[in-house]
Amino acid sequence: MAELRVVAGIPGATCIATARRLFDARYATRWFVGTGLDIGPGPDSLGLYAELFPRITGLMLYDQEDGDAQTLDKIEDNRFDFAYSSHCLEHVRDPLIALRNWIRVVRPGGHLIFAVPDEDMYEQGQWPSRFNSDHKLTFTMSKRKSWSPVSVNMLSLLTEVNDQVVPLKVEVADHGYRSTLAGRGFDQTRTPLTDAAIEVVLRKL
Repeated sequence: MAELRVVAGIPGATCIATARRLFDARYATRWFVGTGLDIGPGPDSLGLYAELFPRITGLMLYDQEDGDAQTLDKIEDNRFDFAYSSHCLEHVRDPLIALRNWIRVVRPGGHLIFAVPDEDMYEQGQWPSRFNSDHKLTFTMSKRKSWSPVSVNMLSLLTEVNDQVVPLKVEVADHGYRSTLAGRGFDQTRTPLTDAAIEVVLRKL
C-alpha cells in the first residue's frame, strides 16, 4: 500500500480543509473514528493530519499503485470504520459504481466522507479542465442545467444510494473563496486559504 510522504507547500485539498474541520467536532469525535481507508490520497493523505483527529486508530492508503479506486477490488466488504476520499471521484469513469464500492468497504454504522471540486468554483466554466487534465467529471450540488458536458448532480447521485446510506452532511465548502478572482483562470485551491468543493458525509445503514 501507499506510504505517507510529507511535502513542502500545499499538497492538496485535504491540507486546505483540515483547518476548517478542526472547528467542527464531529470530524474528530464521530466521523474520523476507528480504522479508515483513504482512497486516492496522493501526497495529501488524511494520515498526515491524523494526530489532529486522535480517535483514528489506523489508516490504510489506497492509491493508483494499489488498484482501481472505482472498484477497490483488493478490499473486502465491511472492513473499515470509515472511508475518506478527497478529490478522487472526479477521476473515475463511473461515479455511481465508485460510490457503491466505497460504501461497500465500510461497516454498517460507519461513515464515508468525501469531497469533490465544485464545477463553478474550480473549473470556472471551462471544459476540459485547465487545472487538472485527468478530471473526467465535474460536480454541482444541484442544477437544472450545467455548462459542463460531464456534469454530475450530487443530490441526484446520492439518491441512487439512499437505500444504503443516510446523508449526514452535504454542503458547498467555499471557505475563503474570493468572488473577485472567480472566472479569471486562477486556481484558488493552490493557495492555503480556499476550499472550492462539495463535501459529503454519509452513514452506512
